[in-house]
Amino acid sequence: MKKIIIAIFVLSVAACGGNSDKKASTDSVNNSATAENPEAIDENGPALTFTENMFDFGTINEGEKVTHQFVFKNTGKSDLLISNAAASCGCTIPTWPKEPIKPGAEAMLDVTFNSEGKPGHVEKTVTVTANTRPVETIVLIKGEVTPKTNNNNH
Repeated sequence: MKKIIIAIFVLSVAACGGNSDKKASTDSVNNSATAENPEAIDENGPALTFTENMFDFGTINEGEKVTHQFVFKNTGKSDLLISNAAASCGCTIPTWPKEPIKPGAEAMLDVTFNSEGKPGHVEKTVTVTANTRPVETIVLIKGEVTPKTNNNNH
């Protein structure tokens, strides 16, 4: 019985933290992106604004590569950090700035599409992950790829 009482006492002290001087952080109270509204805009945070969210490269021949620069601006009030840019297909390669983008500054997301083995209508997305609200922004590259003709007449 004595061991049970000691165990209850130890657990209750541990559960309470054992330190009455600690106060709860106000970060969760002051953060606009709460569980009720995870996509809320942080008025003092960074904001990722692309000049265009879609690029149509028109018609190209299969095997050609197309590169497009998506220009964007940090329209927020703190440094913008892009942690990742993921393409919807291995045929599309994004390259993004690794350094912080200051408020008001512009930068570029380079996207290269390799049409080898991709004849017909193509639409490839790149999902940019950054310290913004929303966390992900999507850009699209699309167009038509003319298939290779097989001229083997053996």
